[in-house]
Amino acid sequence: MEIPAIPPSDSFRFRTRRRTRWCDEDLQGVVNNAVYLTLLEEARHQYFGDLGLLERNEFPFVLMQTNLRFLSPGRGGAEVELELKTVEMGGSSIRQYARILDPEGGVVLAEAEVLLVSWDGARRAKTTTSPELRAAVEAFEAGA
Repeated sequence: MEIPAIPPSDSFRFRTRRRTRWCDEDLQGVVNNAVYLTLLEEARHQYFGDLGLLERNEFPFVLMQTNLRFLSPGRGGAEVELELKTVEMGGSSIRQYARILDPEGGVVLAEAEVLLVSWDGARRAKTTTSPELRAAVEAFEAGA
């Protein structure tokens, strides 16, 4: 399996903080691996919501694939920082990179490469990425 090629933190424009719950910690004393997917989803929700792209609180895409690499154990009941960056937009796909860090010491807990596919919920089928979504994401990532 390939290691996600995540760029340096200073290239990410979007950051948010979340808190793990005390019950997210498993019997081994680390944050359970499934929690990281939820944290990434919450970051995506805020990213696209901040861009005004969530109609009726619904994602205009579905998650197709995630390559998640765990680098350091997280703790339950702790604050984490998430970085998210859209790096590629195809005709119907969106590729993002993400990083989850301990904001206190800057220790990287996990890194991920994510592939999203534009989705028509009414038809329950893949669709072309809307021009509005494309324009908003490209403008944000370009710093406009």
